[in-house]
Amino acid sequence: MPTEPPRNGWIVLIAVFKIVKGVLLIAAAIGVLRLLHKDVGEVVQRWIDALRVDPDNRYIQTLLLKVLTLNDRTLKEISAGTFCYAALFLTEGTGLFLRKRWAEYFTIIVTASFLPLEVYELIKHASIAKVLVILLNVAIVVYLVVHVQRR
Repeated sequence: MPTEPPRNGWIVLIAVFKIVKGVLLIAAAIGVLRLLHKDVGEVVQRWIDALRVDPDNRYIQTLLLKVLTLNDRTLKEISAGTFCYAALFLTEGTGLFLRKRWAEYFTIIVTASFLPLEVYELIKHASIAKVLVILLNVAIVVYLVVHVQRR
């Protein structure tokens, strides 16, 4: 009876990371759907009050300006896109966790394909969080490419 090789801890970690991101995106997509047929500006204002955030903060003001332009159609589009993105992450994570070779290639392709968009967003609005996300995604792609080449 052939024995299975031991699990690669880094692949499992990447799989868990992708699954967690997918689950969080599903929660976000459901949250967006819950805003349908509501005054989104009023809902956000209640969150601002509940979290005791300074409503005069320029970031909060920018958020409020963007939120005021949202209508039901836009909310549905945002939610649909978020569900699709979640499906990608869950497919990657599940495939990696189940040790599927196709999932390694799929993860390399999908993760690498989003890097130019992430760099563009970083150039538009730089932040430490964006730099960290890009570095993490580059590390995932490099690790998986090396892993696939070794096999």
